[in-house]
This record gives sequence, structure tokens and C-alpha cells, in this order.
Amino acid sequence: MQPGIRIRPIARQDHAEWRVLWDGYNAFYGREGPTALPEAITQTTWERFFDDSEPVHAFVAEQDGQLIGLVHYLFHRSTTRLNDVCYLQDLFNARHLRGRGAGRLLIQAVYDAAKARDSSRVYWMTDTANATARVLYDKLAQHLGTIVYVHEL
Repeated sequence: MQPGIRIRPIARQDHAEWRVLWDGYNAFYGREGPTALPEAITQTTWERFFDDSEPVHAFVAEQDGQLIGLVHYLFHRSTTRLNDVCYLQDLFNARHLRGRGAGRLLIQAVYDAAKARDSSRVYWMTDTANATARVLYDKLAQHLGTIVYVHEL
């Protein structure tokens, strides 16, 4: 693990660097160019981080004064638990800085935030082909073999 990585809540002054990471994350999942997210989604996502009434939150990883990673997470109810659960929705590190421990630290920060909220579970999804990230995920959480179905409306 690389020394000097700091995890902290996102701040308004992070917008430009966050946007580079956010665009990289979306490009990784094929959301760029003609398939890019509408700008309204990006701007709304950004604003939600700073609205206390929103369940959406963000941490960033910083090293040497530059953002090198992000994680977005949210809390929601569950029909199988009394306490809220935490969904880790987005996790991304700058490609050239991977393997230095920022991903692990970002996940741990979400675990800590969930514990502080008395959440009963943190969960996330990734693409089955995301082999590099899955090496880390397999060390930090249990894969339940779930298959995700979606129907766009």
C-alpha cells in the first residue's frame, strides 16, 4: 500500500478532478461519446453529494494533493433487514495509479460510514469481466453468486 493516500468526504472544490475520474469510470463501463450519460445526470449526481436530504454520498482518495480515486454510496431500506443497507455504487481509481491501495481504503471508508449509520450490510456489483477489481473484492467481501437483471423504463 502506498503511503500518503488520504480518504476524505468529497468537497465542492473537487469538482474538476472528480469529473475526470467520473468520466473515466463511465468510459470503463462504455458510457462515453454517443453512449455517454446525459450531462443532467452528472450534474444532478454531483449536487446530491452536498444535499443533506439525499441518501447519496461520496469519498475521494487523495495523494500528493491530487484526487486519485472516488467512491459513491447510498443507504436504503431492505425488506429482509431492520436496519438500512449500504449500496456501494461507484468505485474508480485513476488507471495509472491502481494497485497502490486506494481502492481498499475507499471501500473501508464506506464500511466505516455504514457502521456509523448502523447499517447492516454493504454490497456492490461489478462486471464479471472486471478481473482486476475482483481480486481485491474477493479479499474484502463475499461473492454471493447473484445475477442482476435490469429492465429499462
